[in-house]
Formats: sequence, structure tokens, C-alpha cells
Amino acid sequence: MRHNEGRVIFGGVAAAETAAPSTDGDLRFTITLADGRSATARRVLVATGLGALVSVIAVTGLIFVLQEGPERGWTAPATLISLTVGLVAALGFVAWELHRRDASLLDVSLFRERGLSGGSLALLVVFGVQAGIGVVLFPFFQAVLGWSGLLSTVAMMPMALAMMTASGLALKLAAGIGARSTMVVGIALAGVGMALMALFVSAGGGYLSVLPGLLAMGVGMGLSMTPSTEAITASLPREKQGVASALNDVTREFGTALGVALLGALVSAGYRNSIEDKLHGIPQGAADTARQGVANAVEAAGSTGPHAQDLLRAAHQSFVDGWQQAMWAGAAIMGALLAYIALLGPKNTPSVIADETDPAEAVTVG
Repeated sequence: MRHNEGRVIFGGVAAAETAAPSTDGDLRFTITLADGRSATARRVLVATGLGALVSVIAVTGLIFVLQEGPERGWTAPATLISLTVGLVAALGFVAWELHRRDASLLDVSLFRERGLSGGSLALLVVFGVQAGIGVVLFPFFQAVLGWSGLLSTVAMMPMALAMMTASGLALKLAAGIGARSTMVVGIALAGVGMALMALFVSAGGGYLSVLPGLLAMGVGMGLSMTPSTEAITASLPREKQGVASALNDVTREFGTALGVALLGALVSAGYRNSIEDKLHGIPQGAADTARQGVANAVEAAGSTGPHAQDLLRAAHQSFVDGWQQAMWAGAAIMGALLAYIALLGPKNTPSVIADETDPAEAVTVG
């Protein structure tokens, strides 16, 4: 009788089970444990761990720059040091991943594919802008317009509904004019939406002064997100779809962090710069509190007696000034993304999902 043997791996430990007949005819089992953590496995673990550490340093440094640059100044020592650390770490990450492609955390050479690089950049920017908009909208609704948290959330629904509707239409549009053209249209509309909010926002105009921009942004984001995601997944073969999915998620999260840091900091810096000249005659204590933010100014206004309305007007107008600064910056970023996608974005192929054809049968239209 032959021995029967099986092998199972449990958390890096190999368990070998051997069944053999004994002298008395009974079948007895012997289980042997062997350490499966080979030298190769350890090298892979060290390589990926080092890559992860360097990437964290790069992301932290760059986010600190975007967060503190508008506050401290772009030429402040802390800003420049953080920028240097972030850029050096980012370059080091790329060099390390190219050097250890056999154990890379992320194969950066994949970004030579236009669909992967263009789709990733588009998602990074679009999600960053979307998150940044949320950060500045809620203070506008609550501190400037005086709305409750619930009403402020409901006020965001038109943009969300526009985004959902446009996401469904994006596949059909991509099937007709191509993925890159659909992304260009979406990015352009999102940029127009930010410009509209920068041009027309006002404390007196209330919600209607930002609604057209919200709707344009919602449609633009919906049209750009869907083909961007598809461009990432379609650029890699089936066996690397896990990489595509992970990259898609990481890009969105990283973009969100960058957008919140940049647009939030721009609004705060713009508010503080604007309100400084509007606090003449305001009691010193209330003025110091008002400099910290629009919500602080609204809270402090109640204790200033006859100066309450003056302080509220100053805070509201200063927040609008900071808002406009952030929106124009966002519109400029969307303009740069638009130029990149138009020139170097994914190939203008019809949407594979929309026409339900095999990727190999997709016909290039531009």
C-alpha cells in the first residue's frame, strides 16, 4: 500500500500530512510541521515593507505641504523642508520599486500605459476636488447661511443626484464618442462648475448662488469618474485586475486627502487674510476669536453687543473671499487635468462595458 500525502500552508507554516498503514492494519496519520518562511519570503517582506514606509513618508510630506503652504507661506522653512522630504521620498519609492520589481509593492512601470496613468490621475484630481468641495460647503451652509447640519447635508443632494445620473449616461456616451472624449467633457464641466461657484457665490445670494456650480460639478464628475475607472481596469490583463482594483482605491483615497488639505487650507488662509482688515472697532477678544475661523466668529458675535452685525458681515464676506480663492485654484487644477487628458489621456476607444464587446474587439476611433 502506498502512502498518501497532502500539504497545506497555514500562515507561512507548511503542514505535511502522511497516512500509512501500521503493522496491526490500522491507518495512522502523521503530521509534520515545517517553517515555510524561506529566505526569499523574508526578502520579499523586507522589500515591500521598506517600500510601504517610504511611500508613507512621501505622502505625509506632500500632504503637509498642501496643508501648511497656504498657512505658513510657500517659502517658509517648514514648507520647503516638507516638500523636499516628500519629493525625495517619492523619487526614492519609484527607484526602489523599479529596482525590486520581483518584490515590488507597486510596479510603477505599469504607469507607462496611458489608460492606467491617465485614469489614475483623473480619479486622483476629481476625488480630491469633490472632497475639498465638501469641506468648504458645509461651513458655508452652517456658519454663513445659518443652516442646520441636516439641512446642509440635504443641500448636497442635487450634486450627488447629478453625479449618479451622469455616471449612468457616461457609459453610453463613451460608446459613442470614446472614453477619452467623455473624460474631457466631464472634466471640462467640473471645471466650469468650480468657476461658476467662484464667480457667483455670495452670502446674500444664499444657496442659489452656488446651486448652478454644484449641478455642473455633479454632472462633470459623473461623466469623468466612470470612464476613468474603466481606463484603469481595461489597461491591465485579467491576472492583474487585483492590482487595478487596489490602485483604483488607493488613488481615490490619496486624492481625497490631498483635496481636503489643499482646498481647506486655501479657504482658511483666504479667510484670515481677508478678515484682518475688517476687524477695526471690534473688541480685541472677539477679534482674536474671529481670526480663528468663520464658525468662531459667529459664536463670538453674540458677545460683542452693537458690534455683532459688523462682525458677522466681516466674517461672512471673508469666508466668501477664501471660498473664491479655493474655487479658482480648483478650476485651474481641473484646467491642467483637462489639457493632460486631451493630449496624453487614454486611447479614445469605445466603452467596453457599454457595448458589451470583448476588449480585443474594441475599435479605436481616435
